[in-house]
Amino acid sequence: MSYQVELTPAAVRQIKKLPREVQQRLALKLEELAIEPRPDGVVKLEGSDSLYRVRFRGYRIIYEIQDKVLLVTVVKVAHRRDVYR
Repeated sequence: MSYQVELTPAAVRQIKKLPREVQQRLALKLEELAIEPRPDGVVKLEGSDSLYRVRFRGYRIIYEIQDKVLLVTVVKVAHRRDVYR
């Protein structure tokens, strides 16, 4: 039972700005989230019921999990120094 991974338009724009190598590795990470949306190292963000953060090299992936419909929605992908702005 795997989840479907969707990207918000903002996340797509952020990913397109990343170096090509990082984009390719990020695609693999997103495939892993489809299989296990709560991997080791995931952090539930405070102040939100359904937002999670996972580290990916120097970047952070912010995403929402909807268990009832098996959906992971990637909201934001940014370098760790910029992700919370």
